[in-house]
Amino acid sequence: MTERGAAPVATRPAIADIRRSSLAVTVMFALNGAAFATFASRLPDVKSLLALSAAGLGLFLIAGSIGSVIGLPMSGWVTGRLGSRVAVRLALLVTTMSYIGTAAAVSAHLLWLAVPCMAVTGWGIGLWDVAMNLEGAITERHLRRSIMPRYHAMFSGGTVLAALIGAGATAARVPVWLHVGLVMCLIAAAGMWASRAFSTLPRLADKATESPSGKQVSHLSVWRDPRVLLIGVVTLVAAFTEGTANDWMSIAFVEGHHVPKWAGVLAFATFLACMTAGRLIGTRLLDRFGRVPVLRVCFALAILGCLVVVFGPTALAYAGILVWGVGVSLGFPVGMSAAADDPARANARISVISTIAYTAFLAGPPLLGLLGEHVGVLHAMLAVGAAATVALALVPVVREPDSTSATS
Repeated sequence: MTERGAAPVATRPAIADIRRSSLAVTVMFALNGAAFATFASRLPDVKSLLALSAAGLGLFLIAGSIGSVIGLPMSGWVTGRLGSRVAVRLALLVTTMSYIGTAAAVSAHLLWLAVPCMAVTGWGIGLWDVAMNLEGAITERHLRRSIMPRYHAMFSGGTVLAALIGAGATAARVPVWLHVGLVMCLIAAAGMWASRAFSTLPRLADKATESPSGKQVSHLSVWRDPRVLLIGVVTLVAAFTEGTANDWMSIAFVEGHHVPKWAGVLAFATFLACMTAGRLIGTRLLDRFGRVPVLRVCFALAILGCLVVVFGPTALAYAGILVWGVGVSLGFPVGMSAAADDPARANARISVISTIAYTAFLAGPPLLGLLGEHVGVLHAMLAVGAAATVALALVPVVREPDSTSATS
């Protein structure tokens, strides 16, 4: 049944085409996570080869974040112009080749070359993120059920697998350039194969850059849409909550709960596993109860988990990680789904919301580190609970279009 005023979809595609597209999106999310974790797994070697301090390594990594933040605002326009298949292939090649260039520069001790390569890598990852989320939103719309969290779960799964391979390569003393180069070539080949199914489904609107009235929609105008900005804030908080745990969870347990380093790594691994499980389970909950009730529970769990991790005894703090991981699992993927609620502006909205969310990855870790200098890393994690409280108040902005009284 088509709602009055909704963007037209020519015909419902065959279920085989929808499943083929869904599988392709799943693979691209996993490959994206694998590409990120492959290089991240060799960061101790990168630090050593470039003779960087902890602060220097942080600045080096920020180059990639800056590249993403610069590239994301234009990614919606690029994807709309080229189509998601060409855009994701371009992003795939830019990302993998620049990672190879970065690894080669690091192995040659050329910091001056490694920094711009990291920035180009960040640009490619930003375009890749927008293109695959747009294709995921198209597939989700044709499936007529919530599937986006499962795609993001595959990203987490890709990071885990690549990190394990990276740990093995590090233990075997495989050179950084060889490890990264081989894995990136495999990722590029697999991505080119998987992306064949992109853009085979009808787009979210007849013309992705036109409004229902037929007028051209400016990508800049999306930045003036209050609902888009508020969805961006909710997604930013989810990214900040997830990213903070990724960067600081193990350190918080080692320094705050005084556990051995391996137990700190276990805390991080536990968080990642629970977040992945939450995304796999969350699709059915979203279909049954809707976005707003589910996200309210999720952010409430994230706040509770944060408080238990910070103030609870060590044994209970590990239980807090379980709650925190599940609580943070759905915010980012639901934000991407909400971005595509207006089919005519899906490209631009996903680009804008991704840009806002990625600022959490750029600013979050250093800000939390500065706060940790004064109150300790463990107590600095309370900033996550405070941010989740803001998101909890804004959750109604992600409500499904069918539940709103007015059209965006």
